[in-house]
Parts: sequence; structure tokens; C-alpha cells
Amino acid sequence: MSKAAIDVNNLPYPDGDFFAFEQLLSGKERDRLAEVREFLAREVKPIAVDCWNRAEFPMDLIPKLAEIDLVSPVKRQGYSNLFAGILHAEMTRADTSIATFLGVHDGLFTGSIEALASQEQQEAWLPDIYALKKIGAFGLTEPLGGSDVAGGTRTTARREGDSWILNGAKRWIGNATFSDWVVIYARDLADNQVKGFLVDTKTEGYSASKIENKISLRTVQNADITLENVVVPDFFKLANANSFRDTNKVLKVTRLSVAWQAVGQQLAAFDVARRYAVERSQFGRPIASFQLVQHQLVQMLGNAVSSMGMMVRLSQLEDEGVAKDEQSALAKAFTTARMRESVAIGRSLLGGNGIVTDYEMAKIFSDAEAIYSYEGTQEINTLVTGRAITGISAIV
Repeated sequence: MSKAAIDVNNLPYPDGDFFAFEQLLSGKERDRLAEVREFLAREVKPIAVDCWNRAEFPMDLIPKLAEIDLVSPVKRQGYSNLFAGILHAEMTRADTSIATFLGVHDGLFTGSIEALASQEQQEAWLPDIYALKKIGAFGLTEPLGGSDVAGGTRTTARREGDSWILNGAKRWIGNATFSDWVVIYARDLADNQVKGFLVDTKTEGYSASKIENKISLRTVQNADITLENVVVPDFFKLANANSFRDTNKVLKVTRLSVAWQAVGQQLAAFDVARRYAVERSQFGRPIASFQLVQHQLVQMLGNAVSSMGMMVRLSQLEDEGVAKDEQSALAKAFTTARMRESVAIGRSLLGGNGIVTDYEMAKIFSDAEAIYSYEGTQEINTLVTGRAITGISAIV
């Protein structure tokens, strides 16, 4: 096929859904997905690379995100976990940073309130959270604690009358430079259990400073948080967050969401690589006509399709209420490994153009590194799965 005969705006399988997984969604869900895709193409894609280059968050996007109403699609809006997963993949496909912003606000922060707050607390807080009138963050990871945070949380909470006094530090907290609230997980000095607290970021003793010089998710405003004798009224202690087992109820679901992000990242890489291969001419013809390039594209597509197939089944199990922690762990480990391979292939396929954000692949390649590491590293998720299939823990 000659270059002139190729319509780059009308390529086969434009959505990359090679095995038609989206047909498993209801008609209502497919219509909603199409609506969100149009929104992402109009409002997010055009600004994504520029915001990433400048490491600035587009605050004027928040009212638009509020208007399209994306928060809590399962518990509040009644959609399936499968729809929520595919939706999150599509958001990542458009821009990983904006998907991460919503993943923090919706999955981690809102998920903590939905899962661990009392009914009275939920009624007081959730309306503004759902409407994005109050932006949230999730404070778990610490400067000296990541994978070991379950047993190694150093931030402390001390009960004093009708209040709690929080002291410590958190790191890598997305949205925290501009959030209104943050859920802080701290170890109760009285019983040594990790508990959750909703902290108003205007409270005296709370401070957040932006982490600079990132090579990944540059649009996301990650922060170092310091808590110095922060006073939290007892009503703002999450009623059902009384041990790390409770915290893990939130992480199990959000780990699934991050695995869906890995799917979206692969689809983004495939989109850019395929279009480039069709448009880029070398030796007098499109590089898509060369066998090795087609092999690379098929490998990327195969990785994405296999990852999506795993996630479709896991989301169905979540809808049935039978999904297990180790299944989320395997999904996160597998999909992010395939993602890392795919974005590397994509970057290579673009040659020198793959290392500048002008062609988007460099951004996709860099953002994949954050997805690979957060919500449980590759190694920890592998060991969680290994423990499940052997009955023996290899985690120190």
C-alpha cells in the first residue's frame, strides 16, 4: 500500500480493542464511555503534553471534570467495575497525570471515605467530594516507608480529650499541594494500630511542599507533607479505620485501578507508535510496511490485549464480590511488566523522535515508570502472589 493510500485518521481497530472486550459493557455504559472519550479528546489531550513539560496542573480543568461527573462511578452511579476499569484505562490513554489526579481523589481518597467512614461522616463529607468542591489526597507513604508501611508507619496519632494529635511526615502524596483535605494514616500510640484521619490542609502544623525534578507524572503535584502537632477533632477520625487491615480494603481496589492504568498506558503507546509507523516514511515508503516494525506493533498490541483480558476477568470477579488481594497483586505485577515492555518498544520504534515529548512517546515512556512502582512495587506484588500459591511468605 502506498503512503498516499493510507488514511491515518481512519485506521482499522481505531480503539485498539482487538478482542471486542467493550462489547461486554451494557449499552448505557458504552454510551457513557463514548461521552467521556469525546470529553478527553476535547479537553485533556490538547493540553496534556504542555502541562507535563511545564510540570503544572491545569486547575481550570477541575470544574470541567466536575461537570462531566466522573467520581465514584460504581458505588454512587451504579456502573460496573468493568466499566470503571475501562473508563480509567481511557483516561490514562489520554493523559496519565490527569488519570492519576482522579485516581488519587476518587480511588484512594474517596475510596477511604466510602469504605472506612461512618454513615454520619459520609453524609457530611461525600457531597462536596463527589462534586469536586473539596479535592482530596491520600497520605500513606512516608519518607522512610514505602513497601513496609503496613508494619512500619512512623507517623503517630495520640488521643488527647476529644481530639487527636498527629506528628510525622508523608511523601509522594499526589494532589497534596492544592488539596482541601487529606486522609492521613497514622499509628495510634495507645494500641500501635494504624488509623485514618481526615485532615483539613489549612490546619495549623500541616504543611505540604511540592516534589521537584520528577521525570514521571510531571503534571501531578506530588508533595512532601509535614505534620507538627496537628490537632484533629475526634469526629474526623475515620470510624472504621482502626488497623492496617482496614486500610488494605482501599488498596485492594485501587491496585486494580492501577493495573487498568497499565492497560491504558499500553494503548496510548500503541496509538502513537502505529500512527507514527504509518506516517513516517523511510526508504521511500511508510515504515509500517517493514516486517520488523509490524512485529513491534503486534507485540505491543498483544501485550495490551492480554493485559486487558486479565483485567476484564478480574473486574468481573470484583463485580461478583469474590476478587482476592493476590489476584489484584498478580494483575498489577503482570500488566505493568507488559506495559514497561510495550512503552520501550514504542520509544525504540520512534528512534530519536522517541526521546522528545513533541511526539508524545517520551511522555508515555516516562510516565510508565511511576505506574510500575506505585500501589505496590513489582517485587512486592510478586511476593504477595507467590505467598498465595505456595502458602509460604518470602516477605521479610
